[in-house]
Amino acid sequence: MTYYRWYHKLSAVLYVVLCFEIGLFLLFFPWSDYWKPNYLANFSPEWGLFWLNPYFRGAISGIGIINIYISVLEAFRLRRFSGPNTPPIHDND
Repeated sequence: MTYYRWYHKLSAVLYVVLCFEIGLFLLFFPWSDYWKPNYLANFSPEWGLFWLNPYFRGAISGIGIINIYISVLEAFRLRRFSGPNTPPIHDND
């Protein structure tokens, strides 16, 4: 039987929050006004055309959707830390 300590639970919650926030950022940032003025877009004209391409922006947003999906799945997996079969942990180990 697996015993979970408080830091296992905290790291799982932080992982869910981090994945969700990165997913939201990747979903919306490519379509904002802050996406255009950056170093990679101004590096050369070809890079600028590629950077502002809607298909490239959509691919980045797709990665954001995948990140949000992973965070939702991991949020449902947080139930592994609770349950009637989880005995209390003693720090005498």
